[in-house]
Amino acid sequence: MIIELESVFNTDGLKIPFDYELPLSSIEVSGFSPITAPVKVRGFVENKAGIVNLKASAALKYEAPCDRCAENVISQFSFPVEHTLVVTLESGDNDDFLEVPNMRLNLDELVEEDVNLALPSKYLCNEDCKGLCPTCGKNLNKSQCDCKAPIDPRMEVLLQLLDD
Repeated sequence: MIIELESVFNTDGLKIPFDYELPLSSIEVSGFSPITAPVKVRGFVENKAGIVNLKASAALKYEAPCDRCAENVISQFSFPVEHTLVVTLESGDNDDFLEVPNMRLNLDELVEEDVNLALPSKYLCNEDCKGLCPTCGKNLNKSQCDCKAPIDPRMEVLLQLLDD
């Protein structure tokens, strides 16, 4: 979605609302596409006292294997998308403002970048997931396994002393 911003930059108090869905199933994270439904984006661009702000919220549903037990995780969350827009920047290295030199904002690219930053770095089915047994591969959230913990070879000599 392209938003023409010339009228917003030139008219104090002007507000342009938007509400649309953005398909981002092409985003790939660690070899899979976690976003299973279009991202719902709702917000506005507004000139308030000469300062042009974009304020929106993005809601998405993602599906990924748990990083500990490999069970499927389905979750929904939303996050704010907020940027202050300027036509030019005096220094090119300023993260506080988003430069739109031609007064056209490609909202799709901006939302896609913000979604990439908002996705969790670790997918867990729950915070205290026990994961898989490293020996037999059994899901420890469902049941315990009968595997014995491996003994550190450096400690075997000490265990022999205890057995005597």
